[in-house]
Amino acid sequence: MIRHFHLPLIVACLSITAAAAPNQTPTLTAVPGMLAWQNVPLDWQIDHGQVLSITAPAKTDWFVSPMDGTRRDNSPRLLFQPGDDFVFSAKLTVDFRSMWDAGALVLYANDSAWAKLALEMTVEKHPAIVSVVTRDTSDDNNSIAVQGNSVYLKIAKAGQAIFFYTSEDGRNWKIIRAFSLGKLENLRVGFSSQSPTGDQCTTVFDNIHYEARRTDLWTGK
Repeated sequence: MIRHFHLPLIVACLSITAAAAPNQTPTLTAVPGMLAWQNVPLDWQIDHGQVLSITAPAKTDWFVSPMDGTRRDNSPRLLFQPGDDFVFSAKLTVDFRSMWDAGALVLYANDSAWAKLALEMTVEKHPAIVSVVTRDTSDDNNSIAVQGNSVYLKIAKAGQAIFFYTSEDGRNWKIIRAFSLGKLENLRVGFSSQSPTGDQCTTVFDNIHYEARRTDLWTGK
């Protein structure tokens, strides 16, 4: 997938349901510990500690081209540190405007090892489940086409194994891919929105669930 160079970030940070200081720390009821931004968004809001929205600025992406190694790393990401084993899921609703607009659940180990599970507008001009696993360069995979602009996504980790899932109803899960980033330290997971070719993209995350437990990876339960 050929991507385009990004423009400089527009940096602004809005509040939890109302105007607040730019350095206000986001908090979510379902997420333990501290949340921290890795690239700040154009806008963000949290409604009653339950529903998160992230608006990505123009020309924002997270991708390392397998063609020439070009690195793009300016999409806003809100991250927290999970347990060694965990299950993390949410319903994503994406305000699609341009090609490759997306909302995602993400994992970050370091700048060379990370992954994202996204609901993305593809070059075919329909939304699809897209996963990217990066080990120095990005392995980009377009998966199931999606009707509409909402879907449930889930990440589960047990030992070194990481599984990505999707669901239409938040109960019955389909495996998108299974992989490993090796033995990880200081892994973080969280939420992201991106607009690689557009002016902005807002993703709303609700039905957010997190548990520090080992799950049956083949069922996602």
